[in-house]
Formats: sequence, C-alpha cells, structure tokens
Amino acid sequence: AAAARGARAVNAGANLATALAAAAARWPDAPAVALGTDVLHDYATLGARTAALAASLRRAGCAPGARVALVSRNTPGYVEALYACWWAGLVAVPVNAKLHPGELAFVLADSGAQCVLADDAWASTLRATTGAMPVVAFDDADYRAWTRSAALAAAPHPVSGDDAAWLFYTSGTTGRPKGVTITHANLAAMSGAFVADVEPIAPGDALLHPAPMSHGSGLYIVPHVAHGAVNVVPESGGFEAREVAALMRYWPRALFFAAPTMVKRLVREGGVDAAALCTFRALVFGGGPMYVADLREAYAVFGPRLAQIYGQGESPMTITAMDRATLATAIAAGDESRLASVGRAQRGITLAIAGADAPGALGEVLVRGPTVMRGYWNNPAATAATLADGWLHTGDIGCLDADGYLTLKDRSKDLVISGGSNIYPREVEEVLLRHPDVAEAAVVGRRHPEWGEEVVACIVARTGADPARVEHECDALCLASIARFKRPRAYVFVAALPKNNAGKVLKTALRAAVGSDPDFRGN
Repeated sequence: AAAARGARAVNAGANLATALAAAAARWPDAPAVALGTDVLHDYATLGARTAALAASLRRAGCAPGARVALVSRNTPGYVEALYACWWAGLVAVPVNAKLHPGELAFVLADSGAQCVLADDAWASTLRATTGAMPVVAFDDADYRAWTRSAALAAAPHPVSGDDAAWLFYTSGTTGRPKGVTITHANLAAMSGAFVADVEPIAPGDALLHPAPMSHGSGLYIVPHVAHGAVNVVPESGGFEAREVAALMRYWPRALFFAAPTMVKRLVREGGVDAAALCTFRALVFGGGPMYVADLREAYAVFGPRLAQIYGQGESPMTITAMDRATLATAIAAGDESRLASVGRAQRGITLAIAGADAPGALGEVLVRGPTVMRGYWNNPAATAATLADGWLHTGDIGCLDADGYLTLKDRSKDLVISGGSNIYPREVEEVLLRHPDVAEAAVVGRRHPEWGEEVVACIVARTGADPARVEHECDALCLASIARFKRPRAYVFVAALPKNNAGKVLKTALRAAVGSDPDFRGN
C-alpha cells in the first residue's frame, strides 16, 4: 500500500473541493448555505469564502497534509470549513461536540491537529488547554478576517484520491478512540453511491442538518454540494422536532439524515403535517436499529418518503441501502423480513458473511469496495485486524437472503447505540471500576422506546457498600470522566455477574436478563 501511495497520481481533480469550485462556476447565484430560513451565501460567495479560508489556514502554518480539528455544534461555517481544509490540501478532523474535554484532548493529540475551528462554547475551553495551537471560533473577528482575506488559494491543492480528507474518530473496545482515515476517493465513491442508490439530487434541493455535521449529516454535504443543493442549518444548532418540521414546510425538496431515535421523536412530538410533507423529498435514517414496529409507525406519518442506509465510519454511510420505493413496496406487501433488513449493497460494494455457505446463514458482515477506509490513523495493528484478507470486518453479525438483502442480528463487539451515538461498554466499565467500592462492572445495552438503547451498568459492590451511595458516586465519576451521553441511565446491583468456565462475563446472558426483568439481581 505504501508503494502504491508513493506512485499515486496527484491532480487537482481528485480533490473534493473541485466540486465546490465547479458548483460556484455553474450555479453562482444558487443558495448554498442557510441558517433557518435565511440564505447566508450563494455558491459564488461560498466558493470565495472557502478559498480565502484555505489561504488563511495555510498562512497559519498548516502545510498540505496537516490536520485541522472542527469542534462545534452545527453551524453554517461547518460547510466552508470542511471545504477549506480540502481546498488547502489539509485533513479535516470533525469532532463530536458532546465529548468530555479529556476525550477531546486525546483526539487532538492523537491526530496531531495543528489548528482548531470551534464554536464559542468550546473555544474558551480549548484556548486554555491547547497551548500555542491556534483556536479560532466560528464568526469571531479572526474567523471573519480569515474568510475575507484578499489572498485566495486560487485553485484546490492537487492531491491523490488516496490522500486523507476526513479523520473520523470512533470509539474502540479498548476505550481509546481510533482515527478512521477516509480519503478523497472514499468520499467521492460515497457521493456517487448516494445519488445512485439512496436519492438523486438536483440544483435547488435542500439538505437539512438537524443531525451532527461531525458525523453522517456532514458526510452528506459532499454529494449535495456537488449537485448544487442548499445546506440548511437549524437555528438551534441541533435537533428540535418542531423546528425540523417548520424547515420541512419552508424549504422545497428537502432531505435530511436522522438516527432512528430522531425519527421516533418527530413522529411522537408532532408537527409533521400535510404542509410539511407537501414538497418534502426524503428522510434517510440509519446509525442504529430501527425496529419494524417503529418503522411502521414512522411510515404512517411520512408515507413513501423514508429510506434506510447502513454504514460505518470505516465505510462512511455506504454499505447497504433501501431506497424509498423499495421500502414502500415492503410496507404495502407486509413483508416483515424485508422491513427488518437494512437493504442491499450500495454501488461498488461487495458483501459477504464470514463462514456462510448458504443464504440465511449467520456470521460477521464483511465489506469490500471503494468506500472502505484506507486504515486507522497511526494504528497498523488495528488496521491489519480490521482489513484482514482484503475485507472490512464490521464486527456486526448478520445474514444475507437469496435476494441479497442484509439483516443485522447482533453486534459482536457489544456496541451500544443510543440516540444514534456509539457507546462501547469497555469505556464506561473502566470508569466505573475506578470507584473503590466497585468490585466488578459490566455494561450492556437495553432497549429504550425513545433512544433505541440505553446504557445499563451491572455492578458487584464490595461487601458493606451502600448501593445508593455507590450509584450516586459512580454517576458523578462518569460525568467527570466521559461524555454525558455515555453514562449509564440505570444501575443494577448484582450478587455476581454471569460467567463462563473461563471466567468471561456472559454479556449475552446479562443483556437478556436485564432486558426481560427490570428487577434482575444476578442470582
């Protein structure tokens, strides 16, 4: 791989930013970025601001290949920041704005970020902790000057398709995040797969951003900019059901990405009426399990406007898809197995089930295709294990039917997905075990009607310890050490954890017991 990269073809056309430059030339007056109902920039302006910001980043000392961290809730500046990184030949490191400062510090150190663009809430914290690293807040005086610089990076910096574009940090089973290296070619392939298998895009369409732009919603900026759509950031900077419904009414031909928990909130909190659906194109959901009953409930509200995708950070947003027409047909036919699936392989993707010799056989889901990551940042051992034998080993257990539809059954790595966010039990367990009165701890997911899953901590307390006190102190310890969304929502104190003969905790048995009996005590 190193030899191949050494002989790579370097050209400006491989740079994702060339799509923005082309859009600015082709649709200069088309709206490109909006905040709520207000258009902030057309494509000509977005192109000019991006080129200026790219030049400013280079003047700040960011040489081609340098990493720039984006630490922010959703903001209009996110679009130009992403493309400015690429325009300058830099690598964007979008960071989950909900991380604990200690977790963020690891990401900044591991990525070797040389500059941070942040929202106001994070900027002051980062300036106090990052030393000499430049920290520029979106829309402060320095940032405005950077986007209005007279010196422009006239054309996107030449890159190879194999060069890193987006460094996505995903939690690992060891408790430390791993940086997924996503290349320009990976994102170009994702963009093509979206238009071919999920939803076509036309100039003037709208992409709403109620979901985090540091994750799936931000990835979908790429195909929408390439096709002249407007990126609409909610004024709240996040997800508010009524606000989303209002934006659906205002913006014609709108689409957005949402985790299943967001879909359920839209359905249950109301506001999605005939006016909101009049010109609405599609709601693309993914990032967690969508149970058939919940899907039927959502379809009753949205009708044939729902599409599903399955992907991972290691193959961003692109493994399988079920487009609107296929999902609607399955609803009409009452095809439970089809509705329970996550669709078929997207364009260019090959799927396999490890060890399967017939349709329906269970095994680990393996993926191969142009969207699969280059590897983990500075982690060759993890890269070799995950990309063994030329396949992406997803860690998900599933099966393929005779028609190529993939159904996911379990997650071999015990991942908990709550509200569309990935939570690895080991991270939480290591914090809980710091408490002197916690003898053993095991964290599992339990189904939750709103969030998809909730984190449950099963604790064996030391003799004589008061469970109520331990719970209170463990909760405070988690809040001080990890992101709030990762902390347990319930604590179960057990006499012993179920284990096999080798002493390994039987997480499957524990999940079953906790899920079926809220009074489970491990006896």
